[in-house]
Amino acid sequence: MEDRDRRARSFGAVADRYARARPGYPPAAVEWLLEVAPGRAVVDLAAGTGKLTQVLVEAGAEAVAVEPDAGMRAALARAVPGVEILAGTAEAIPLPDTSADAVLVAQAFHWFDARRACDEIGRVLRPSGVLGLLWNLRDGSVPWVADLDRILDWPADVVARAGDLSFAEIERHPLFAAGGRREFPNPVAFTASRLIDWAASTSRVATRPEAEREAVLAGVAELARTHPDLRDQAVFAMPYTTVAIRFDRPR
Repeated sequence: MEDRDRRARSFGAVADRYARARPGYPPAAVEWLLEVAPGRAVVDLAAGTGKLTQVLVEAGAEAVAVEPDAGMRAALARAVPGVEILAGTAEAIPLPDTSADAVLVAQAFHWFDARRACDEIGRVLRPSGVLGLLWNLRDGSVPWVADLDRILDWPADVVARAGDLSFAEIERHPLFAAGGRREFPNPVAFTASRLIDWAASTSRVATRPEAEREAVLAGVAELARTHPDLRDQAVFAMPYTTVAIRFDRPR
């Protein structure tokens, strides 16, 4: 638990790399999550540097970003000027009861205390509101991505690794009912420098001792330079799929 908490708090120190390297989310995935919501007042919970917030604003949502880390909030303010940004956590959301039509969580629900987060999300959602979860998962069946996973010692599928217990907690909660799961292709153009920044922005790399961290990043750079699928490619596709999972708050 201590290691998990330390990794959860690691992102502020790498906020700039996170903002540069992490992928966004397909508008179609966001529209699917919101299509049954009663309105467009949306909370982006654990908003990070605003990767999802930007999509929400472009979709016409009345977005409020909630993020605990000051470094991430500063990067979010630069990325999405004018959006409302609040300091808060999933377990203590600084919003009134029944004030949101949807609460969306991108690449973060596995960090939450699921039971307490469900209580808080249920509190701020209106009847018929939506809890939407998003993850960008890289395709570990692609040979160079499998080699990247070995360098990182980190499987690609966050949902399989960390999500099952959290989902069970949501499904048991009296305020939520399962609303479905969809997958959306989300290939993202990467360069070698973006791949290194991306690796550096992950919690499992960011929290390593400096020598170990630099060794891992050197391995990632070597992969980009020498792998047969990458070495002649100035720009290559990171093969992401966005997994969207929806839960409904019954009326």
